[in-house]
Amino acid sequence: MTHHQLDRTVHWRGRQVAWDRFGDGPPLIFLHGTPWSSALWRPIADALSSRFTVYLWDMPGYGASSKDADHPVDLGVQGELFAHLCEVWDVRRPHVVAHDFGGAVALRARLLHGMTYASLCLVDVVALSPWGSPFFQLVKEHAEVFAQLPPAVHRGAVEAYVRGASFRGLSEEALDMLVHPWTGPDGQPAFYRQIAQADEVYTDEVEGRYGDIDEPVHIIWGVEDAWIPADRATRLQATIPNASLAEVADAGHLIQLDGPEALTAELSRWLEQHRAHP
Repeated sequence: MTHHQLDRTVHWRGRQVAWDRFGDGPPLIFLHGTPWSSALWRPIADALSSRFTVYLWDMPGYGASSKDADHPVDLGVQGELFAHLCEVWDVRRPHVVAHDFGGAVALRARLLHGMTYASLCLVDVVALSPWGSPFFQLVKEHAEVFAQLPPAVHRGAVEAYVRGASFRGLSEEALDMLVHPWTGPDGQPAFYRQIAQADEVYTDEVEGRYGDIDEPVHIIWGVEDAWIPADRATRLQATIPNASLAEVADAGHLIQLDGPEALTAELSRWLEQHRAHP
């Protein structure tokens, strides 16, 4: 698994937002979740770049973007920033593929910040309360204590946490790609800070408005998702008019790594179906 760098930067309210654009065709934006980065989407983005102009970005507090302790990294901030990035990129009605809490970011940008999409694909997303694992809740209540763990203990805890998101198991290379941004003097406190600032209020604020979404929406879910169980997929489908649903067998929350071929094929089918839309 090759680690690609995000070669461009946008400055927003003191934050440095790492991003990249490549390929040719209608705009397609990928949104990552927590505790991930755009690196999780990169192989699939590469595969789709022959038919789309692909945008990848790391949210502030994640990946290669800035991790300043004074900058909030909550879902409210990220939704506002996403709408701003689309203005900076001069992107109108992009196709959007969002994973984990990237789903909440895309939904907030759509319902609160004036965004519209050519299509929206929600992949194992944070969208309905309640959300957050027992570990997530424990860290949330004691983030300052966890931030003081010895680095080796911290890394072990993050590795164990991340491994739990995969059904098939992770290679050492994939594990390092996911964990490395959360190590070191900037990464370790940033890991606990982003959990501490996660709050269901940001999904509760928009959940009642999912019925207002009139763009084509497709939901994809790993059947073996232990972080956000697959029954959430049918619940979410029921809240969005005309949303379609596809489930991927033998895939957990890290569906990009557990079922890359099946996920890429399903995304290709969905996006090609709506590629001609303005």
